[in-house]
Amino acid sequence: MTAAADHPPPAAEPGRRRAPDHVDVLIVGAGLSGIGAACHLRREAPGSSYAIVEARGASGGTWDLFRYPGVRSDSDMFTLGYAFRPWRHTSSIAAGEQILRYVRETAAEYGVDEHITYHSRVLRADWSTEDARWTVTVEDTGSGELSTHTCGFLYACTGYYRYDQGYTPNWPGRSDFAGPVVHPQEWPGDLDVAGRRVVVIGSGATAVTLVPALAAAGARVTMLQRSPSFVMALPARDRLAGALHKVLPARRAYAVVRWKNIRLATAFYRLCRKYPDRMRALLRRGAVRRLPAGYDVDTHFNPAYQPWDQRLCVVPDGDFFAAIRSGAAEVVTDRIESFTRTGLRLGSGGHLDADVVVTATGLNLLPLGGVELSLDGSPVPLQERVAFKAMMLDGIPNLAFALGYTNASWTLKADLVAAYVARLIAAMRRHGHAVVTPRLPAEPMNTGPYIEMTSGYFQRSLAILPLQGDRAPWRLRQHYVRDARLFRDPLGDRELEFRPAPARQRDTARHAGTRTGPSQ
Repeated sequence: MTAAADHPPPAAEPGRRRAPDHVDVLIVGAGLSGIGAACHLRREAPGSSYAIVEARGASGGTWDLFRYPGVRSDSDMFTLGYAFRPWRHTSSIAAGEQILRYVRETAAEYGVDEHITYHSRVLRADWSTEDARWTVTVEDTGSGELSTHTCGFLYACTGYYRYDQGYTPNWPGRSDFAGPVVHPQEWPGDLDVAGRRVVVIGSGATAVTLVPALAAAGARVTMLQRSPSFVMALPARDRLAGALHKVLPARRAYAVVRWKNIRLATAFYRLCRKYPDRMRALLRRGAVRRLPAGYDVDTHFNPAYQPWDQRLCVVPDGDFFAAIRSGAAEVVTDRIESFTRTGLRLGSGGHLDADVVVTATGLNLLPLGGVELSLDGSPVPLQERVAFKAMMLDGIPNLAFALGYTNASWTLKADLVAAYVARLIAAMRRHGHAVVTPRLPAEPMNTGPYIEMTSGYFQRSLAILPLQGDRAPWRLRQHYVRDARLFRDPLGDRELEFRPAPARQRDTARHAGTRTGPSQ
């Protein structure tokens, strides 16, 4: 089968446009977060100049990169969609190509696509206190040519994982296997699985997405997991959305369904944290109802960790369970001893025959897209900095980053950050501020990992991630409604230190007959 025959073509790339020499805001990344950030600037900080630099040759980020069979959202689209642009379908769990089309249509509607420079990887960014601006080194990924650009504010919308490399453990004997070993992040477009034995290694969202899609393509699928995950079925379509679209304008219907889904997801998460044993039993009963009678649920679907210690796996209309029930797929819970020429030798002594092995084993994290930061030439170790509102770093001026929620839709958090940054930049311009820096409180504060989930890819990367504090705004509650209150008034945050433009900048602006602060 091909990876995604319906995948939208790459967004137009007008003549390898060169990024401007200087802008008020430089956005790194043209994915879901970067497009949203630019739209918020257009809406809430009009007059601010901006540019987007994207390392790849197309927009869309994750939704353009991932081409594996069945790729889809694992969050509902009424919260994964932007707050300012309605998701106009009744489908709640959407296919990857639908999401990509939505992101690109949003960029075109707001004219953001005309501000993207592709094949441009940001390598370094150095803040100059004297000039109150960032100097950014950008590499052309085709020619290797380096260029430098400056900006007043640097906004990293790079996500948190490496786009060029997924995580695959170094199993013994892997080179002995006669068939292809494929990571979902690098899915080959010509891979045909019909009639073949496919072993999917992993138990997370990608694995439970792949299993029913591969089974539907004619493969005989085995999901091999070292330990189980919580898997929950949700309707692929939202009935309320379908009903409201018939009687309300699209924007109004979207807002109602969005808030309904936010409230339900938040309540479910809080119940999981407060009553883990009861919610474990609820999730187990859901699996029992959808699996064949007598199925060993406790071995394959009852994790050792508590609900929401790791992200729940959502399956639309229970398609994953249906594939098992039909006999087209099976789950094996065991340890890999080694690869063999014809498959996998297991720790229990058994052997899984395979023609194709898919390593749905996770991601490699890369905070800020691997950009090396420095302040006046001195390197900045991210792991020593504390995150302010999970979006800025203490002591680092005019820098923001977008990382979504781990317990809810990514865009809920990314939208909060994008709107806050846009309001912050607009307010700074009104008040003549050129520099904003988060400052740690004078009172002692305990710190801990930026992300507290136990998923393997987070645990492997704790040493390279920033820290979080023990109280707001240095720690967020992972609760959208409460967090939204913290993002209302940027000038009201006493943890932020504001400074005007340096005297040299003010003099230059006065002689040129222009205003001080960010340029129009």
